[in-house]
Amino acid sequence: QVQLVELGGGLVQAGGSLRLSCAASGRTFSNYAMGWFRQAPGKERESVAAISGTGGNTYYEDSVKGRFTISRDNAKNTVYLRMNSLKPEDTAVYYCAAGRWAYRDHELKTAATYDYWGQGTQVTVSS
Repeated sequence: QVQLVELGGGLVQAGGSLRLSCAASGRTFSNYAMGWFRQAPGKERESVAAISGTGGNTYYEDSVKGRFTISRDNAKNTVYLRMNSLKPEDTAVYYCAAGRWAYRDHELKTAATYDYWGQGTQVTVSS
């Protein structure tokens, strides 16, 4: 069982930055790919970014490439999402998720890959 706790959401003006973090319980954190997903009101949940267990592969959804950076610190059981140049369309609840052994892009970006999910953190970008 893996428990995930997200921190770092909030209200920011367009063009601003936020860093989300997700702390995981358990002793085998490096066995899990970690993904960030988001869901805006009235929309389906979508993948934002993901990183394999050792950090050897990362995936970014096209709309966040060049603006968001995912990273992980396996010694701290934590994954981060640095979000720069935020836009109003980035407004959503952001969820982190853990999926065992995922590595390839099609695995990293697919919600079904992930077995464990955090409770979500709200990110609101004002125009």
